[in-house]
Amino acid sequence: MKIQEVIDALELFAPLPLQESYDNAGLQVGLTGADVSGALLCLDVTEDVIDDAVRRGFNLVISHHPLLFRGLKQLSDADYVQRTVWKAVMNGVCIVSMHTNLDNAQGGVNHKIAQLLGLHDVEFLADVRTVSDPRNGETPETQLTGGSGIIGCLQMPMGAEEFIHHVKKTFGVQCCMTNQLLDRPISKVAICGGAGAFLLKNAIRKGADAFITGEVHYHEFFGADQQIQIMSIGHYESEQYTTEIFKQIIAERCPQLPVAEYGSTNPICYW
Repeated sequence: MKIQEVIDALELFAPLPLQESYDNAGLQVGLTGADVSGALLCLDVTEDVIDDAVRRGFNLVISHHPLLFRGLKQLSDADYVQRTVWKAVMNGVCIVSMHTNLDNAQGGVNHKIAQLLGLHDVEFLADVRTVSDPRNGETPETQLTGGSGIIGCLQMPMGAEEFIHHVKKTFGVQCCMTNQLLDRPISKVAICGGAGAFLLKNAIRKGADAFITGEVHYHEFFGADQQIQIMSIGHYESEQYTTEIFKQIIAERCPQLPVAEYGSTNPICYW
């Protein structure tokens, strides 16, 4: 199997046209015509991730966050991005990232969060759009729908404090940043993994009782008390199960490919 075949499988699930305009999902580094020896799955690409892939004899790294967001003007040892690119090139490791296209895909990152929390009647929260997915060979073009964030309902309403503990336990969160506790039961929940505070107003308009995301700026906590329970659980924490989606895609479409999941790449420490 070629590396390109694995990329094709990923992009059939989360087509690149679903990514946001600022993003740089897709191929980051490497030659896709090489035979694939194995895939290491991670949230972020670091030098240690490349080292681990080399130790395992894998020549493909699949990440959620792109290593390259903007063009490099040099390739040296000046920062971790350049060092990681250099190490990947020197060891023949290909790097591919599925970022906001995977966030926005049906069954993607936000749907994974909803599944873990036990939500039902899930639908996209905002910016719903349909993209064309031209498949390889003679398979006809398929229309795929995506969108920003999701909203769904709990199986049973919960009090605010109970719901916060439920979220913390589900995602192994040590500390959750919230606004004032909601004085009504939480039933409808909006979600956006990562930096999703831009969808807070959409969540309020849709009647969500709670909004879960990875990052919320200080001033964004003002003005919504008793309108909605804002919950910021950490960027890494909100997206940590993304590698399970990669693993599922590969198991279904490239079942013979050896895969492994890298451990935590969270750069933030809690004391």
